[in-house]
Amino acid sequence: MNVTLRKIGNSEGVILPKEVLDRHNLQAGDKLELIDTKEGFTLKPSDEVFERQMKAALEVMDKYKVALQKLAE
Repeated sequence: MNVTLRKIGNSEGVILPKEVLDRHNLQAGDKLELIDTKEGFTLKPSDEVFERQMKAALEVMDKYKVALQKLAE
């Protein structure tokens, strides 16, 4: 499927066809994550809640690293 890069205000954007939006249950205002790869890029729905939870978990694991290592023995 081909889409065209278009001028939108001071930016550039891609208009996604309605069929694609419907198939992936997306609507205006939804946030997407842009993943840059060697072959090009991929768009996927952003899971902001999961990202916040993972950040908090990593902070706790870092803070209690020694205790967690002792518990793992």
